[in-house]
Amino acid sequence: MSRGAPLLLCVALMWPAVYADYEDGVAAAQAGDYATALREFTAAAEAGLDLAQYNLAILYFTGQGVPQDHAQALYWTQAAAQQGHVNAQFNLGVLHYTGSGTPIDLQQAFAWYERAAEAQHAGAQYNLATMYEKGEGVAQDLVRAHFWASAAQYNEFADAPALLVRLSAAMSEEQLAAARQTFAQWLLVL
Repeated sequence: MSRGAPLLLCVALMWPAVYADYEDGVAAAQAGDYATALREFTAAAEAGLDLAQYNLAILYFTGQGVPQDHAQALYWTQAAAQQGHVNAQFNLGVLHYTGSGTPIDLQQAFAWYERAAEAQHAGAQYNLATMYEKGEGVAQDLVRAHFWASAAQYNEFADAPALLVRLSAAMSEEQLAAARQTFAQWLLVL
């Protein structure tokens, strides 16, 4: 047995308890018992469960069961996002975009939206499209904006069709053709 095997076995045996804490937290939150939800989510979040980290961040952001604390919301959102939790990646983009718990950082917002968008998060795709349209945190690029708006529409984001109309009106035929070709190629690899 390798030296790391006992550690892996210990972690594997802990996960059922961590998930139980998380599930208890979900049940408590659904019942409006935010103090219990906070306790259970905290235990599971500190053990490294991304779902608990994400939900704990929501409690801190909204102030449910705990005084509202955007710095803690940022901390736990980032912990979940770094583990690949797609909704946390999107939320981290929002926090950086709006300056909640952190100074406004459009480059960080863009980077986190991009990670979530690549994982098919429609809201992140839409936000990337608007950032490309306006040149926020990235050089203005109507072709990329149209591509991401098309992806958001494909993933049924309600505001995407109107954005596509607005973008199309501002683009040349060459730009539209490039955006449509990029989107068609993207569909082929889904």
